[in-house]
Amino acid sequence: MDLFDYARQKNSRKEAPLAGRMRPKTLDEVVGQEHIIGKDKLLYRAIQADKLSSIIFYGPPGTGKTTLARVIAQTTQANFVQMNATTSGKKEMQEAVKEAKEALGMFQKKTILFIDEIHRFNKAQQDFLLPFVEDGTIILIGATTENPYFEVNQALISRSNVFELKSLEPEDIKKLLVRAVTDDEKGMGIYRAKITDEALDFLADMAEGDARSALNAVELGILTTEPGENGEIVIDINVAQECIQKRVMRYDKGGDNHYDIISAFIKSMRGSDPDAAVYYLARMIDAGESVTFISRRIMICASEDVGNADPQALQVAVAASQAVERIGLPEARIILAQAVTYVAGAPKSNAAYMAVNQALEAVRKRKNGMVPNHLRDASYKGASKLGRGIGYQYAHNFPGHYVKQQYLPDELLGTVFYEPTENGYEKNIKKYLDSLREE
Repeated sequence: MDLFDYARQKNSRKEAPLAGRMRPKTLDEVVGQEHIIGKDKLLYRAIQADKLSSIIFYGPPGTGKTTLARVIAQTTQANFVQMNATTSGKKEMQEAVKEAKEALGMFQKKTILFIDEIHRFNKAQQDFLLPFVEDGTIILIGATTENPYFEVNQALISRSNVFELKSLEPEDIKKLLVRAVTDDEKGMGIYRAKITDEALDFLADMAEGDARSALNAVELGILTTEPGENGEIVIDINVAQECIQKRVMRYDKGGDNHYDIISAFIKSMRGSDPDAAVYYLARMIDAGESVTFISRRIMICASEDVGNADPQALQVAVAASQAVERIGLPEARIILAQAVTYVAGAPKSNAAYMAVNQALEAVRKRKNGMVPNHLRDASYKGASKLGRGIGYQYAHNFPGHYVKQQYLPDELLGTVFYEPTENGYEKNIKKYLDSLREE
């Protein structure tokens, strides 16, 4: 590194955003994540002893994945190479591996390769790393906001320890904010600022566990607020509200959180909790989820989980789906809420869902017998000569519009797929079918 590089790095650290400047350099400075870096935990001991194996950090933005990697860089005796999967490719990885081989062969020195947003590497790029992780040429540290079990090569997963970082607690956020406001060296201490308890509570709550978001808000507040007569800048609740006007939403339409929210939404409707269901509906609407996607989930639930306990539920769901496509947001939220609360509040039965699954299983695993002759098509020329349709009894010609005859193939005779429940309207279906089956 020459003098110009050194000067450039020094200036960039000074001019970096507050969230970057406040990154901890030691494990003792890290706030939160006690479940993985508490002093009695495996990761803490491995970092302190400089005995790391390949690891993957997984968690929401602003929870400290890159911070932990940099703490490791400050702690380890190994070479530390950092790259971001959005800007790096195979060429950069080849260079890192080459240098790692030289360091290991010439100086018996290990190399830690930190790849931020590792999920953005394609399969071929991830496969390239595999043999070098396998033989110990590099120790891999990957960071990702996506579920690694879906987005990272399973071979890499099997050779790594996966640590999930959780959203920071409000008290953790407040501790970081106070440190940032008062720290003269890395923080905003030179501005003679102070932050009120009310503003701290507000920012910690609105940040939803994202330390970076809270620190950005504080930095904006201090830099844009005029000092008082005593030269002191006060970050009160009014300033805080201006700096972070909307709650941080953890919702990526293609990511892990998306699937968690939609899963909770469906399970709340299935569990007959309209309050929870409409809450998750609001989460999706506020995050910009497609109303078409939401309405499809409601229709599925109306059939799968309500079924014949209330046949009207599917009609409501289908009508809502058609209406929201014609009307659009913001009014579509009302229609979706009506459908969601109806489906959640309806009696439940998955008997029809179970019936078709069991029938499919029978089709795929059991011998598919011939359709009984009397049920076969008798409309074409020559059908009567083949005996097609002969002996079929037209149900409407009999009392009660019912006549007992065989409908299933011989191989499945007596099999029951649909077993209606006693819930809602389905109890009427059950009563009727039971009376027929008794005959």
